[in-house]
Amino acid sequence: MRASRSVPLALAGLLIVCMWWGATFVVVKDAVDRMPVLDFLAVRFLIAAAVMVTIRPRVVPAITRSLGSWHKGLAGHGTLLGLALGLGYIGQTFGLQHTSATISGFITGMFVVFTPLIAGALLRRPVGASAWVGVIVATTGLAVISLHGFSIGLGEGLTLLCAVLFALHIVGLGEWSTRYDSYALAIVQLSTVGVLCVIAGAPGGLTAPPDRAAWSAVLITALFATAFAFVVQTWAQTVLSPTRTAVVMTMEPVFAGLFGVLVAGDDLTARIIIGGALVLAAMYLVELGPRHAADARVGGLEKRTHLELSDERCALTSSPRRRRKY
Repeated sequence: MRASRSVPLALAGLLIVCMWWGATFVVVKDAVDRMPVLDFLAVRFLIAAAVMVTIRPRVVPAITRSLGSWHKGLAGHGTLLGLALGLGYIGQTFGLQHTSATISGFITGMFVVFTPLIAGALLRRPVGASAWVGVIVATTGLAVISLHGFSIGLGEGLTLLCAVLFALHIVGLGEWSTRYDSYALAIVQLSTVGVLCVIAGAPGGLTAPPDRAAWSAVLITALFATAFAFVVQTWAQTVLSPTRTAVVMTMEPVFAGLFGVLVAGDDLTARIIIGGALVLAAMYLVELGPRHAADARVGGLEKRTHLELSDERCALTSSPRRRRKY
């Protein structure tokens, strides 16, 4: 009952997170016009990690102890996940310099399609027919949105690489997240992204955000689209089923397109509408195909268990012997 009462709040929270993620495409695109990409990402993720440590400083000793077994512990796995996440964000942010926020949002959302394919290749998990259909549909949508003649533009190509890296991060997180405290693992990942960007940007010299607008973009993305969003997403997924979570998460590219048109003034062309619709359709095919059947089986099992327990309680309370005893 407690979990069921939390479902509306979890849905609302996850929807707000998707809204923030969608809105940050416009915010980030404006910020990287004011400061170097790597400097922006370094400040954003280091601030987010610092905020999370400030909120729960008790996780720091666990992270420190794991350094002794770095290659197989929390620090090592968190660093590998952070590298995939960081390279993905670098590709996405550089890509935003060469494409619109609307197109970037839709292409980034293809991580939902790549995830089962990478899981099948690395973890030897079979890929269902719906996943292959989703790949074909998503590829068609990507071609409609981003093909310029017979080639994909630099921005679209970098963003597509970002989607692959995000999918790799999701697969790795699914394998390792149950072994450690999720909050501590998140801090290691965000710290790794920040340090990676510092190292990558060091040869050119690191600079702070140059003006109030750049600082606003850094703080908004660090506090709301990184630290806050991760905490809300982690809690929401303890309440919502995979199918419900997948449906809500597909709203991120929708919000990206909406904010791109309303705020950034992107042109809402027929290519974007048709291609975006195909990408969203592919996400639903991949997420709702096999998972919907699995959730239905789990729901049926829970229902049968509940009915069996109810019948048992009725039998116990209606038994004459049981009434005489009490």
